[in-house]
Amino acid sequence: MKAFLMLLPGLLATAMPQRAPVQAILGASHKKPDKHVGVGHFSEWSRATKKEFLLDWQAGKVSEWTLVQGNEGGDMDSMTAALTWAYHLKHATANTSHPIKAIALLQTPTHALDLRPENKLALANSQMTPGHEDLLTIDELPEDPDTLSKKIKGIVLVDHGVPLRKWREAKILSIFDHHKDENTAPDAKPRIIEKTASCTTIVARQMLDELENLDQEYHMPHELLELILSAIAIDSGGLTSDKTTPTDTLTSKRVLKRSAWAKKHLDDVMEDLDDQLSTAQKDIDELELRDLLRRDWKGDLIDTPSPRTPTVSLGFASVPYSMDDQITKTDFAELFDWFAVHAAWTAEAGVDISICLNKYKKRDKKGKKQKIREIVLTVRDDVRVDQDQADALFEVVKHALENNKEGIKLTPWHRANELSARQMVWTHQSDAGRKIIRPIVEEAVVNWD
Repeated sequence: MKAFLMLLPGLLATAMPQRAPVQAILGASHKKPDKHVGVGHFSEWSRATKKEFLLDWQAGKVSEWTLVQGNEGGDMDSMTAALTWAYHLKHATANTSHPIKAIALLQTPTHALDLRPENKLALANSQMTPGHEDLLTIDELPEDPDTLSKKIKGIVLVDHGVPLRKWREAKILSIFDHHKDENTAPDAKPRIIEKTASCTTIVARQMLDELENLDQEYHMPHELLELILSAIAIDSGGLTSDKTTPTDTLTSKRVLKRSAWAKKHLDDVMEDLDDQLSTAQKDIDELELRDLLRRDWKGDLIDTPSPRTPTVSLGFASVPYSMDDQITKTDFAELFDWFAVHAAWTAEAGVDISICLNKYKKRDKKGKKQKIREIVLTVRDDVRVDQDQADALFEVVKHALENNKEGIKLTPWHRANELSARQMVWTHQSDAGRKIIRPIVEEAVVNWD
């Protein structure tokens, strides 16, 4: 019996499942999982540059930095152009007596980046860190742009020719744009404003011209080259759209020769990229209305001659769905709920005047697809303007749109009679998008008294 009692602990230990020590259990529960970090030179450079910028800001050395910034819509062209030129500035001057510290700033909040599936796909193809941790976004700036703009060395504008009001105190060092020349910063160098399908084309051409003139070329990662081709492809319809210029094609050839796809035919590469990215771009059916509104949002403060309201905030959304389809994406699938969701978003964005530009296709009686556009105008009275001012602004903008000099014939939406005060919706079949509608609205506001 005594012998059995002596063996009992061992028998129990064998029969019962073994338990890990308490310390081991606690250690396992508190251990953070390994984080996946992007691979490749481009991801490493982008992540290291972001860290260096934030360290220099902390150390009071932000005056050494140049911010290369695209527009706040955050499309692939704007993002790629900014990343490309920032990479070039840093590497082209690395071995000189005046090295440049440059970083791409995406003027889109981090949480909104994935609302463009084509960007997410292109960045994944470029082996960037998931969650966009390699990229500096507007909501990650450690200081308000109004203040930061006075401290940094300067800014480079890509894919837009005029800085947002909050960056107006910054020195504009260079401009690359493929839109109308706004006569901003005439002394900026380089200052290239040229009609091309993609702004990335202009930036990539300038980069290659300067790179090939260096005594020794710096390393150009294939991930960045392929991102450049992606941006040009989606903006030019694979180099087949009416917007495509000889410059887009020639620059794409030069980039392709340096990429991992050098042995492939240019037409095949650009067609494949356009197909993949365009398919991803259209994969937004699951997005709710609020996400559709903020997905492609641009806005700024506009100066007015009114002493009571010297500035007015304008916001423009571009949505690839009809008003009727957008209504079905609300909780109640009712017209009132569209305006409730819209009001919640514009309140968050601090907007006085909101313009929503919708674009979609529908079949006519003969079965042929027609391109239809809509303009939704709303004016709030709870931000910078009171009710009387809001009423006046609504009438001024409404009149400017309905009596535009661009020849755009606006027709009241089929449910326009159900709209409330300071709400209006029109349809039209012109090609006028934001680039044409925005100046009409801005001019009306600037002249409002």
